[in-house]
Amino acid sequence: MPKELRKRGKKKKPEPEWQPPVQQPVHEPQPVPQRTQETPSWIVSAPKPDDSDDVNPEAPFGYVEVDVKAYFRTVDIQIRDWQNTTADAGGDQDSDPNEERRMFFVAALTEMGGKEKQLATDPDCSLILERMTYSMDDFVRRVFVDSLIGSYDVLVKHRFASHVCQTLFTVANQTVSREKRGVLPTVPESSDKGELRTLTQLIVDVCEELLPVFSSLVMNPFASHVIRALLLLLSPNLVTSQETAQHTMRSKKSAAWKAKQGPLKSVFKDGHSGGDSGDNAPPEVFTQAARKFVEAIRSELGDNETRALAADKVASPTLQMLLAVEADQQMTEEPDSLMDRVLVGLISASRENPTSAAPVSDYLNTLLRDPTSSHLLETIVSKCPDLAFSILWATYFQGNLARIASHPVANFVLAKAVERLSVAQLTEACTELHNVWPKLIQTSRTGVLRAAIDRAAALKACGSEMTEAVLSAFRIESAEERTLLVPCMLRLQTLQEYNAAKSDEPKVQGAVLLQSLLRLPEPHNQVVSDSLNSLSPEEMLAIAHHAISSRVLDALLDSPTVPLKVKRQYVLSSIGRYHLLVDDRIGSRVGDRCWAFSDTYLKEKIARSLIPQEQFLAGSFYGKFFARNLNLYLLQRRPDEWRTMQTERSRPAESAPANRPPPAADATPSKGDMKRKREGDEIDELFGAALGKKVRKAALVEPAQPEAKAKPLPSSEALDAGLADVLGAIRAAPEGKGHGKRKGR
Repeated sequence: MPKELRKRGKKKKPEPEWQPPVQQPVHEPQPVPQRTQETPSWIVSAPKPDDSDDVNPEAPFGYVEVDVKAYFRTVDIQIRDWQNTTADAGGDQDSDPNEERRMFFVAALTEMGGKEKQLATDPDCSLILERMTYSMDDFVRRVFVDSLIGSYDVLVKHRFASHVCQTLFTVANQTVSREKRGVLPTVPESSDKGELRTLTQLIVDVCEELLPVFSSLVMNPFASHVIRALLLLLSPNLVTSQETAQHTMRSKKSAAWKAKQGPLKSVFKDGHSGGDSGDNAPPEVFTQAARKFVEAIRSELGDNETRALAADKVASPTLQMLLAVEADQQMTEEPDSLMDRVLVGLISASRENPTSAAPVSDYLNTLLRDPTSSHLLETIVSKCPDLAFSILWATYFQGNLARIASHPVANFVLAKAVERLSVAQLTEACTELHNVWPKLIQTSRTGVLRAAIDRAAALKACGSEMTEAVLSAFRIESAEERTLLVPCMLRLQTLQEYNAAKSDEPKVQGAVLLQSLLRLPEPHNQVVSDSLNSLSPEEMLAIAHHAISSRVLDALLDSPTVPLKVKRQYVLSSIGRYHLLVDDRIGSRVGDRCWAFSDTYLKEKIARSLIPQEQFLAGSFYGKFFARNLNLYLLQRRPDEWRTMQTERSRPAESAPANRPPPAADATPSKGDMKRKREGDEIDELFGAALGKKVRKAALVEPAQPEAKAKPLPSSEALDAGLADVLGAIRAAPEGKGHGKRKGR
């Protein structure tokens, strides 16, 4: 084909011939078979709610808008920055840093209005709400709690909103305490929003809302933590009577995650959302609400269901708090109580026939050795009635103490039970465990021995039995070997193990045992003081410089049962080495305790022994703080005034207001004036002592201060090292020189 006839492009395919379309068969929908008489009656279709398609379990109240979430992220960044800064950092002294923060919070709270439920269920914003809750005042907290009323049964079971509710109940005790004292914030009047209830009434309304579903919330993995926080709010005295604070915390995984989020505290420096007055008694309506929760579990769960909660990892801590509430309100001896159910009827049997022995239950033996339910049994042995405890001790503990004390789990329950023993029961227990003490020391299970020593100290009896138990536990027999009791106990080693290896670090269990021994009556704690006095100065210095072993020296000085002669002997034994003692982070604290214990005579001996080491203390990072209490320059110049000052400081603080008339209301100086006056007096006194007789005489004859001569020298803790250098230079200057005529202006 010639080139001019060729065309670019693809060849066109011939079009196919037209074919009639094939008709597809039509399948009609099969009719749904209706329920007939032959269908079993137990097959029932689940009802489908009308709004089931609109409810998302992850966001039951809807999702947060993107721009709102972005705004609250900026709020979180700002609050984090404020919470990480200290109260004294930054800012102009003339401006109020709280004013800017309050305005910022007003804007954030305005944006939060109407979106509280959506923000609480959001994965990112829920933590921001928790952070903001700590900085809310009483009025805002009431508004926040009121905005969630009617939805708490959903919020406490939500993965993220449950933590918001838990934090809200945790900080609510501050507002409730102020409301109990009648401290109420001013509420703006608004006719369209109605009356705002107090937080106390709002908490009661929340309890009424959760009461119908309370038994199911106890076993919910998210709601159980909220229930514990709520029970602690209703019965705050549970913390003082029992270590239940740890059970109100989050799970270990959640607590570790929350610890990475930084501190959670109020951002306002004036602490307007701070603590309460110290009154731990809850309002009467709270006591009634806690009682209703206990009665709800009683009525909705049977005996076996209640006992099944003890082994559940989620429900067992909540049941433990319910048992504590029941014991706190004297409900344990009522028929069909929760504690009677867990003890398989032991309380009712002891009430009907106190002298009969209860049958052994395999269920309680299981609780004794289970890692989860043993915590519940600890609460039971601490809170059950006295008659029931006697039967419980005789049935499940007595005769089996050797095996229980050696068990890795059951020994904790035994330690709690030992804290309630009588003198006769404690004596029998020590006799039964005589051959087991060394094994307990080798396995580092010292809880039973510590509990026995503490119980003997509380009863002021069985002191000789405790001393023998300790010596037997560490295999110490002769009087010469008793001098090594403290080193052996600190390292938790028997005498043979200590002689074989002396390089082990002190252990917490050994230090706690020594502190318990020092609280025994006077003849029985002498074994510890004698061992301490027999140690070399280097060993005593090593004990004082260690964070664990130094607690033993604190207990020696603080224990009321240790004789005063023994304490003075320890303080005097350290003279000549105090500069080495306080030249350490831990040792400086021990030196402060020795100084606080000493009278004026001992303080003067300590201070005079440190005069040659004045430069050493000034150059020590920790020793310079101890040197400020010594006032060595005043001791060398005016020892009488130094003794007067130390005597004034040693007087009890409560006796000072009784000897002094109250100041007038209009004559109260400000803090700044008092600080300037105190610093001015110190400088005048010090330079007056250094510059010679003229300045002192002028100060004495000043008519405006007739009592200046009898007035003791104020504290010199505010003086820095620079002032000490100036005084040293003045002392070093020769007399009669440096006072010539000035040349020029």
